[in-house]
Formats: sequence, C-alpha cells, structure tokens
Amino acid sequence: MLADDRANQFLQEEAAFRLGCLLTEASHPKTRTLSQTLKRDVKEGVRLLQSVDRDIVPCLDTLFAQPGYAQLVRALYDALSGQGRVFFTGCGATGRLSILLEAAWRRFWRQASPCSSRPSMEDRCVSVMAGGDFALIKSVEGFEDFPEFGRYHLRQAGVTGADVVVAITEGGETPFVIGTAWEGLAAGAQVFLVYNNPTDLLKERVGRSREILDDPRIHRLELTTGPMAITGSTRMQATTTELLVVGAALEQALCKLLRHADLECEPFDCCAIEDYRQRFTQLVTDLSRPTALSMLSRWVAYEEAIYRHSGLVTYAADAGLLDVLTDTTERSPTFMLPAFRAKDDLQPPLPWAFVKNPRHNSKQAWQGMLQRRPRGLHWSGEVYRTLKAPQALRENPPKLDNRQIYQFQIGNEVDPSRTANAEATLMIIGFQDEMEDLVQSSRRVFGGQFDRTALVSLGAPDDLRSVAGEDRFPLPLEIPASPLQLWRHLSLKLILNTVSTATMCRLDRVWGNAMTWVSPSNKKLIDRGCRLIAQCTGCTYEQACVQLFRSVAQVEALQGAGREVSSPVALAIAEIRQSGVHPFNQNNRSSA
Repeated sequence: MLADDRANQFLQEEAAFRLGCLLTEASHPKTRTLSQTLKRDVKEGVRLLQSVDRDIVPCLDTLFAQPGYAQLVRALYDALSGQGRVFFTGCGATGRLSILLEAAWRRFWRQASPCSSRPSMEDRCVSVMAGGDFALIKSVEGFEDFPEFGRYHLRQAGVTGADVVVAITEGGETPFVIGTAWEGLAAGAQVFLVYNNPTDLLKERVGRSREILDDPRIHRLELTTGPMAITGSTRMQATTTELLVVGAALEQALCKLLRHADLECEPFDCCAIEDYRQRFTQLVTDLSRPTALSMLSRWVAYEEAIYRHSGLVTYAADAGLLDVLTDTTERSPTFMLPAFRAKDDLQPPLPWAFVKNPRHNSKQAWQGMLQRRPRGLHWSGEVYRTLKAPQALRENPPKLDNRQIYQFQIGNEVDPSRTANAEATLMIIGFQDEMEDLVQSSRRVFGGQFDRTALVSLGAPDDLRSVAGEDRFPLPLEIPASPLQLWRHLSLKLILNTVSTATMCRLDRVWGNAMTWVSPSNKKLIDRGCRLIAQCTGCTYEQACVQLFRSVAQVEALQGAGREVSSPVALAIAEIRQSGVHPFNQNNRSSA
C-alpha cells in the first residue's frame, strides 16, 4: 500500500485513536521551551523538569481520598487473606510497572523470616504485560491495539472470581488493558481501572473508555495530575503517580494482612495515607535541593558528552536493576534510540545504554530481578488467527518466549561490544547500603575493560573512601524503609526519568517539550506523531498524517539499504518546513 493510501486509511478508520483531547497528551505550559532551556542551562532545565513532578503533590489528598482507593486496599486484603490472587495488568510503561509490583511483592515474601506461608504467598501477585516479559526489554509492536490480546492473556493466566484485577492504563483508553478489565469482569473478579485522565473527559471523547467506565461492576481509580513534562510521555508523571498510589494500596493491604491473618510472619509497621503524601513531598523536595540538583545536572552533562563522542554507557546495578532496565528500555521508543541487542544478533546497531548485574550470570540475573523465572509468550499462528490479529502476526508470529529473553545478557558475562569503542563507560548505580560490595563485584568482573567508571549512590551521605578515584555522583536522600521498598523504587524512577529525558533534550531528541524522535510503532504513537508534527509546523492534522506516512516509507527504504536514518516524525517536520537542515538533526548523533 502506498504511503498516501496508508495515511488516508488511518484518517478514515482509526478515529478512535485520535487522542489529542486527553490531558495526558497535552503540552504542559511550564515546559514549552524545555529543550531550549536545557541547552542554555542544564541546572535550570533539570529544575524545570522537576517542577512538573512537584505538581503531583497538591493532588495527592484528592487521589488518596477518593472511594476507589479505600475500595482497592480492602479488595486486595480480602483476596490475599482468602484464596484469591491479584493481577496487575498494563502495557508499555504500565506493563513494566505491573512487573515491578509483582517483583516487589515476591521479594518481600522471600525475605520474610520466619514465615511458613512464604512459598504460597509469593505467587499471589501476578503481572500481565502486553507482549509478556519480553516487552520489558523491547517494545512489541501493535500488541496494545487489540483488546482480545488482553482478554486472552489474562484468561491464560487463570483469573477467577476470587481474584482482583488492577488494570492500569495511563490514558484510560489502551485497548489491551481494557481487554483485561473485560476478561476480569467475565470471570467474576473484582476489577479496578486505574487511569490518569478525568473520567468525564474519557467518557465524552473515547468510546471504548466510556463503555468500560459505565459498567457498574468497575471500580474507578482516577489519578489525574495534569499534562506530562514531555508531551504525551506518560512514562513520567503518570506512571510515577500510579506507582505511588497503587504501591501504597498494596503495602497497606500487606501490612493489614500481616497484622490480622494467621501467618507466622513478623508484622511490619506501615504508613498511614498522610505519611505517603508527606514522604513523597519530602522526596521531590530533597531531589531539588542544591546538592542533588548539582549532581543530577553533572550526570546529564556527563552522559551527553559520552554519547556525543559515540561512546556507550553500561549501567551496573543489583537492587535497582529492574528500575534501571525499565528506564533504559523506555528510551528506545520514546527517543528512537537503538533497542537492546540479543547476544548473537550482530546486525542491529548497539544500544547507547545497557544494563548488567555484576554479581550473577544472565539467567540468575533475570530470575533475581523478577524474583521468578521469566514468563515469555508462546503464542502460535493459530492463536493469532483465533484472536483475529492482523495477517502479518498470523503468518509470522513474533518470538517472545524465554529462550529469546535469555538472549539478552544482563548478567556478568563479558561483552566486548560494550567496551570496544572509545568513551566506553561503566556506571554503577546502587543504594548506599549495597554500594561498596557492588563496586567490588564490578571491579572483580569487569576489571579494566571500560575506559572509565562512574558511581551513582542513593541514600545517606557516604564518602566511599575505598572506591575513590572514579567519577562520583552521590545523591544524599532519606529513603524510608517500607515492606515493598516503595521509596527506593520511586527515588530511582524520578532520578532516571529526569536524567534520561534531560540528556535526550540536550541531544536534540526533543524540541520544546515535543518528542520529535518518537517511534510511531502503534496507532496511539502514530496519532501522537501527527499531533507533534502539526504542533511544530502549524500544518493541519491531516497534512501531518500524510507527511508522516511518507516519511515512514522513506525511513523504511533507508533502513532496507543499510543507511543511517532519522526519526519519521523529525523527517516529516523537516519536509514540511522545506528545509534541508532542521533543528532536530544538528550536532546530533545518529540513531542507527
């Protein structure tokens, strides 16, 4: 099909994916000149990014006070104290959040001692992500567009009427996640829909959202806080709010369970709702203090210099491995960076950043990170035919099983591709209580393979005298203990979102607050690309759509010829402006 025909088909048949009306897709007025500010003054740009995180704080009283929150805590407790399970479902950023919640739950029970109920309790939280665990490391194109995929995946996981389904969708409209909600209702489970847009707006403008929200069996948890710092980048404030609120509900249900259920475990003091609000406020305040702000700004400039000189960053982590992997994975579709590369796949370009656990081999690292064996998908062509998937999926089902997952070596195996070029950097990221051992493990395994080593430590100040000499970025934060280590996860998320976004702004992957290098890999991202093109050029949505599909065809042709490519969105903007050079490609490292 010709590019113009594909554009016209999208315009005529996919009106349900035109989502510019949603608050999570809106341009934040605070950050309209974000990229320009960051180029002029890194510290001021970081401060601007952080100001949108602070926008969450005044909303927290309302979010925690809504009936859906108390209902969720009660439903989680009832299921977990009985025979039920809890399913967290999501897609993209919310899928990775679901996996994080499951891993945190499992880690708690593995560390609980003494507890005779530990093995059975570990399995009571289950994550269901579009594309399975493979999507942790690489986007699985198109999966989020089909509600039947979500229904089938949850059905495979064995949902029953004794269970609770927490369906998390930042926009409130993701078809896959809505499919899991419908399947949960069909099974008789209690179903909660968690979303970040006003309920009335969703019901007015998005038909599939209206249908699920109007069902009286659905419990709603609306987490609206405003637009994202980067237009449409819901991996940022939307997912942060979801982690805080849903994580708090699971922690509170767990603490109630330990107090009242017949379990041979020591009870854990848990916070009141007010404490969660105060602790989050303290966290965003601490991150904006002069010392932390200076460290984050230095870190941005440090990584930017590495990438500008065609260097690679390899993050070493253990306790925070899943958090670091999540942020690193999400950079690929958000800024059209090379995705993670499997062990024996030498064709794709190397990812700018990758993750390693210096303490374990890859199979052990995967299982330690997830606190279980990976759950890849084994869907055959027949499954896709039954689900009425597009012809391409029926004829060539993607390989998403565990064998494929283990091909991504996140363990301590030697990987010459990460150290062969100049500016190869090992960046060790850990919490203060693990840092010294993590550094020693990294030195023992990686030795002098990297050109330089940097240390990022989170927690109470520590001089780390035994590891002096490396580039150091200590972040003095008070990180309270909690059953699911919620504050560790939130601190890492806020930090990594800020650093990776600011770095990509400095590298011309963002213009103003628009993701001009977003990869239009599904219908929602095609719509977002059209809106960004129109926003940056002043053309109509329809004109932007036609030019985007033409640019996609050009990029595909260049990739087929083995040539370097631009983002289709950035290319479309350049074509519309009729300029040979555009601001998104100046002094910029190629994405291929």
